[in-house]
Amino acid sequence: MITVVGSLNIDLISTVDRFPKPGETLIGSEFRTSFGGKGANQAVAAARLGGTVQMIGCVGDDPFGHEYLTYLKKEGILVDRVKPVTHVSTGTALIVLAQGENSIIVVPGANFQLAPEDIDRMKDALEKSDIILMQLETRLDTVERVLFWAERFGNRTILNPAPFQPIPDGWWEMITYLTPNEHEAEALMKSATFKEEFLEKLIITLGKKGAVYHEKGRKIEIPAPQVDAADTTGAGDTFNGALAHFLSEGLSLGEACRYAVHAASLSVTKPGAQGGMPTRAQLESFMNGR
Repeated sequence: MITVVGSLNIDLISTVDRFPKPGETLIGSEFRTSFGGKGANQAVAAARLGGTVQMIGCVGDDPFGHEYLTYLKKEGILVDRVKPVTHVSTGTALIVLAQGENSIIVVPGANFQLAPEDIDRMKDALEKSDIILMQLETRLDTVERVLFWAERFGNRTILNPAPFQPIPDGWWEMITYLTPNEHEAEALMKSATFKEEFLEKLIITLGKKGAVYHEKGRKIEIPAPQVDAADTTGAGDTFNGALAHFLSEGLSLGEACRYAVHAASLSVTKPGAQGGMPTRAQLESFMNGR
C-alpha cells in the first residue's frame, strides 16, 4: 500500500508563445482545466503503474471537489480518507505554459485544512502503508505529524520538498528519502539542519538530464532518455509517484530510480500534469524500445 498525504488542486492552464514580462499582457493560444496538486498527481502516477494507492487530503465541498473525488475513484485510488470541507474552496493552480516550460502559482484553499489532528485519527491508514509519500503543499505541522507516526510504525517515507521550504530541525532523521530538484537540493545542503550523513537521503531530479543519488559513498547518475517535451508540468510528480511504486514493489533504489526517470521522461510527451503519466504497459514498452 502506498499512502500519499498531500494536495489536490484544479489546474487552470493557459498556453502562450513566451512568458509575459511584469506588467505585460499577452494573447494566449489555449485555455483548459485539469486535475492537479502535487499530492494527487503523485497518487495518480503510482496508481497508473499498478500500485495500490490511498490518498489523504482535503477538498472543498464544491463542484471542483466532488468532481475530483469521482475522478480519483476512476483512477483506482482509495479516497475515503480525503476530507471535504465546507468553508474553503478546493485548491487551485494557475499555470502558464510557454515553449514546453511552465510557471505556476498555487492557491492552497482546502489543502491547508488538513490538520495534525486529522492525521492522528487516520494513523491506522499510515500503519498499513509500505511507503508514505508527502510534499510541502500542505501544512508543515501536518507533514511533521505524518513523519512522527511513520517513524513510530517503521514506515519508509519520501518527502518531495516542493514548493521549497527549509527542512525543520529533527525532520531529517525521520525521512527515508527526499526528492529535491537541483535548486532545492542546493538550498537543502546549505541549510543549517543539513549534515553530511544526510546526503544519501537525497535523490536529486535533474529535469531532462535524469537524476542522481549517493549510495555507500558513491555518486550514481541515472540518465534520462531524450524525448520531445510537450508539457513538463507533471514530470517531477510522475518521478515521485513512480519511485514510491517501484520501491513498494521491492526494487532496489537504483532500479526504482531508473524506472522513475523513464516514467517522468515519458510523461512530458503529452499535455497536462496527469495527462502523460504512463501505465505500466506503456512504461515497459517505452523502456524496451530504448
